[in-house]
Amino acid sequence: MKVIHTIKGLQAELSVLKAQGKKVGLVPTMGALHAGHASLVKRSVAQNDVTVISVFVNPTQFNDKNDLIKYPRTLDADCELLEANGASFAFAPSVEEMYPEQDDRKFSFAPLDTVMEGAFRPGHFNGVCQIVSKLFDAVQPDRAYFGEKDFQQLAIIREMVKQLHYPLQIVGCPIIREEDGLALSSRNARLSVLEREKALKISQTLFKSRTFAATHSVSETQQFVEDAISAEPGLRLEYFEIVDGNTLQRVNSWEETSYVVGCITVFSGEIRLIDNVKYKEV
Repeated sequence: MKVIHTIKGLQAELSVLKAQGKKVGLVPTMGALHAGHASLVKRSVAQNDVTVISVFVNPTQFNDKNDLIKYPRTLDADCELLEANGASFAFAPSVEEMYPEQDDRKFSFAPLDTVMEGAFRPGHFNGVCQIVSKLFDAVQPDRAYFGEKDFQQLAIIREMVKQLHYPLQIVGCPIIREEDGLALSSRNARLSVLEREKALKISQTLFKSRTFAATHSVSETQQFVEDAISAEPGLRLEYFEIVDGNTLQRVNSWEETSYVVGCITVFSGEIRLIDNVKYKEV
């Protein structure tokens, strides 16, 4: 595996391989890689001839400067994981490389980007679209891989690809969890032992709510989850929404759509964690 720090250097390598007819997969990441990222890498390696992993902490998607400062940066360990899982290239650019000048582009994919994370983290998805579009332009992949843990992000990127006519396939990959059910996240490393123990209540509640939903209404299921999280000392619910998996708009009944997802954001201590569960899927 080669580690490359410039767009020009990466494109030089890829142009030779593409001329040979090789298919390219891209996995955009912000580093601090774990088994969840590894699952995306493995999927890309299985489906493409060449796999590029970007490792870049994108400043434009952080609306909390402290969160940006505290975000873990572990490039050496990341490269070991990537090489072990068959990646071809690790693309680890500087901020100056990706943003030689200020990016003033404004993306709007309403109503996908105005609810949930969009409401609580203004500007976040605009920053995501800025960097992901830059990576698509630089790599020009045949496929790009994103985890379903960031469910809203995946929906927005699909819409961006559709509206901007990018000639590539977006592949969503299932949430990877610890054995005890906690969704893998780079933020988990910042949890204290007690905070991590408390955080287990998030996935446990979501799993229980799936059983609960089989005999209860959407509003009753909503209340069940909200009450369970609120009852746990040390956890603070930011939002829980039961939405149409395609439009991300709230549903009022299970019969309203064939694709229903519950999306949640909870603070365990000061660490913000997201998760989701599918209630209905075609």
